[in-house]
Amino acid sequence: MDWWTQEQAGMIGAILGGGFGGILVGALGGGVCGSLAAAGRARRFVMSYLTVLGVLAAGMVLGAAVAGLMGQPYHVWAPLLLPGGLTAMLFGAMIPAIRARYRAAEERRL
Repeated sequence: MDWWTQEQAGMIGAILGGGFGGILVGALGGGVCGSLAAAGRARRFVMSYLTVLGVLAAGMVLGAAVAGLMGQPYHVWAPLLLPGGLTAMLFGAMIPAIRARYRAAEERRL
């Protein structure tokens, strides 16, 4: 039995893709966190935010893997894998860059 229907999968994909991917990851994760890191501000908030979203992304990838292993159809695992996988890859590259920005800002202060 499918976890959700194809119509529900469309809604889930729109919510996760637009809300999670577009707003939480793109605008806040890239724009706001990048600006704060460049200025050397709000380090705890930025690193906590990136960590929480990274854990959520890993959870979505894990959920997609479980769905695939259980034999769920494409419309069940794809809405989880796409935003979760993209976010995990982006944050995998972004977290070291953000740390480097904070180090550079700290060196400028010294």
